[in-house]
Amino acid sequence: MQFSSRLTIAMHMMLCIENYKNEYKATSTFLAGSVNVNPVIIRNILRQLKAAGLVTVEAGVGGASLAKDPKDITMLDVFEAVETDEDLFHFHENPNPECQIGRNVHALLDDKLKAVKHAMESSMGSVTLQSLLDQMHEEERENMIKTL
Repeated sequence: MQFSSRLTIAMHMMLCIENYKNEYKATSTFLAGSVNVNPVIIRNILRQLKAAGLVTVEAGVGGASLAKDPKDITMLDVFEAVETDEDLFHFHENPNPECQIGRNVHALLDDKLKAVKHAMESSMGSVTLQSLLDQMHEEERENMIKTL
């Protein structure tokens, strides 16, 4: 199973918004240049992030900014803002009730899939935007040292 790219695009955008906040206006054109996608995609995701209370967007060329401190924004917050499908796992519609597996598959898998979803959400909830920014800056420092 594969998720859409909305989460990674949204995280990329939010990292840019915070990292470059004192240097550039975070317009859809600027963000699209960093993410390397069409600005329409950026605007659509910005709408979702704004609706979730994670960013504010000034009309025109004002740009976007974070609505919360980066330490208070988790990857789970962003995931929930941009991934619209409630069910992480989709069961096939009509398992055969005449088959031993078909009539038992939900009983066998439902609680396991809920546990997997909970573990994923717990892990995503422990990753903050600030922790990613800190990691990125540390990796940049290490790369600079290596080049000296």
